[in-house]
Amino acid sequence: MKRDPPAAERQAQEEAAGAGNAPWIFGYGSLVWRPDFEFSARKVGFIRGYSRRFWQGDTFHRGNEKMPGRVVTLQEDYDACTWGVAYEVHGEQIAASLQYLNMREAVLGGYDTKLVKFHPQEKEADEPFLALVYIATPQNPTYLGPASEEDIAAQIIVSSGRSGHNIEYLLRLADFMRYFCPQVEDEHLFSIEEALVSILPCLCQAEDPLVEV
Repeated sequence: MKRDPPAAERQAQEEAAGAGNAPWIFGYGSLVWRPDFEFSARKVGFIRGYSRRFWQGDTFHRGNEKMPGRVVTLQEDYDACTWGVAYEVHGEQIAASLQYLNMREAVLGGYDTKLVKFHPQEKEADEPFLALVYIATPQNPTYLGPASEEDIAAQIIVSSGRSGHNIEYLLRLADFMRYFCPQVEDEHLFSIEEALVSILPCLCQAEDPLVEV
């Protein structure tokens, strides 16, 4: 007996179908370096009208129930752009990628799906096209909301989940931006990274006053 897909997966399938026979999936967090699904093409670029924010709690991948990690979601922001990677999926890749992402982002992460207009980085590229994106809204149970960069960094430092430490998540995202989008100043992301780096020496000194930092 064939099982009907969960509501979030069904929504993603319907929105992907609306994007055409070969839909694109836009990633702006861990998907930029670890998609973990098969795809046919990959483009770096951006979407308009959203800011990337470490406002989503994570109790599975980068944290746990007692100590949630901090991962990114999108906040509507008319004047902003968010950079990331769009992946094109074809044929059997479509259903497989959406099923995988439904579990990774929707079931375990509390994210909803939406279609956005993606702008490729390459100047000679085609016109902007629609892409499916996963966004965690304030209505989901693990949403944490705004906090200072220092508080977010302090939470990231002590959080770890099944996919690794929360610090790795932050640093890999910052590295992606520096390497692939060197012209972009992501103030929120880099401010948290700076706060984290400033806190770490203090932690080392507290654990061992003889450690040189």
